[in-house]
Amino acid sequence: MAASRKSTLDKSTEGFEEQTGGPKAKRRREKRLIVLLEGACLETVRVGKTYELLNCDQHKSLLIKNGRDPGQVRPDITHQSLLMLLDSPLNRAGLLQVYIHTHRNVLIEVNPQTRIPRTFPRFCGLMVQLLHKLSVRAADGPQKLLKVIKNPLTDHLPVGCVKMAMSFSGESVPCVRDLVPSNEPVLFVVGAFAHGSVNVDFTERCVSISQYPLSAALTCAKLCTAFEEVWGVQ
Repeated sequence: MAASRKSTLDKSTEGFEEQTGGPKAKRRREKRLIVLLEGACLETVRVGKTYELLNCDQHKSLLIKNGRDPGQVRPDITHQSLLMLLDSPLNRAGLLQVYIHTHRNVLIEVNPQTRIPRTFPRFCGLMVQLLHKLSVRAADGPQKLLKVIKNPLTDHLPVGCVKMAMSFSGESVPCVRDLVPSNEPVLFVVGAFAHGSVNVDFTERCVSISQYPLSAALTCAKLCTAFEEVWGVQ
């Protein structure tokens, strides 16, 4: 980033919500894996006359200047996790739903048909568009692929849906398949940040699926694989 360009952290996305409707009619009970990427660091920064997605590589000096730890500003974690989830056979079989909850309390619904950009720069551009316009539509139609929705997440979940948080310090469950219900929807909350633990107040259980700390993307991969095996998705 050129030293001559003036950069300011953009706080305009803090706590905003999409101003449409209430809970969706999507709160059905069909079996599916619901994944919430919690604490995702997705926020924009003004650089000159344009906005960029704040990240530790491009904006390290700006973050330090504002007293923030660059190591915590990792939107690439969300990018890697989304690629893994949406590329999975489970998603292609129509058995996966993904939400993102940012550290600024923005809740995002991801359409299962969304094709996440493979490169990080293109992903950054997509997220800037989403955070400023509150939705991203398909190029060939009116369908919204990504959209900001109204908090809390629990308003968008099926009634009676089991809710679990993933944490290295949680209850040890060596066999992930033991967590897969036979014919019910279930939510797993996965931390989309570099360090720390998931901190939400709506889960009934906190589980650990490895004796080692796992990245968010690997956690998502292990979950999808287990659900595919139990539900017969190949």
